[in-house]
Amino acid sequence: MATTSDIKKGLCIVYNNDTFKITEFQHVKPGKGPAFVRTKMKSLTTGRTLDNTFSAGHKIEEVRVETRKYQYLYKEGDATYHFMNNDDYSQIALQKDILDSPDLMKEGETVTIVVRAEDELPLSVEMPASVILEVTQTEPGVKGNTATNATKPATVETGASVNVPLFINEGDKIKIETDKGTYQERVTN
Repeated sequence: MATTSDIKKGLCIVYNNDTFKITEFQHVKPGKGPAFVRTKMKSLTTGRTLDNTFSAGHKIEEVRVETRKYQYLYKEGDATYHFMNNDDYSQIALQKDILDSPDLMKEGETVTIVVRAEDELPLSVEMPASVILEVTQTEPGVKGNTATNATKPATVETGASVNVPLFINEGDKIKIETDKGTYQERVTN
């Protein structure tokens, strides 16, 4: 059994007879009253998110997990994604609801799949912190309109839409933060 002091991003726990992954947390120590931990959790079976507050010292049941590197192969239909294990080349097919940012995955991308240790059940797919994708469609920026942090929508090679600065053009490669799906920087070859 773990306690609230063990809570960190990515920790998998059992809560209300379901398996959850901690996506955000904040330790709060108010001036008056006991400390507590405010969390945002994602159900690994249903995909729904839940905000929850644990009082300090609360016992939580941790799920033992293993991480494995897989390569994203292809998407079948609208909801099935195929991956290949980088160690033994076995393939698995996973549903869209356990993927963190499926619209930013490009074929050949290496991801980390979190697997429950006791029954080898895949719980979630974690993307790298950032990905580099090519802009396939965007409106041209208007020269001289850059006094503020103005942005415009752009479509990248995976089909995702990202807001980018006005100086980004079609064919440019950009780095995107996968957690928030936001533009970070332009990448030069």
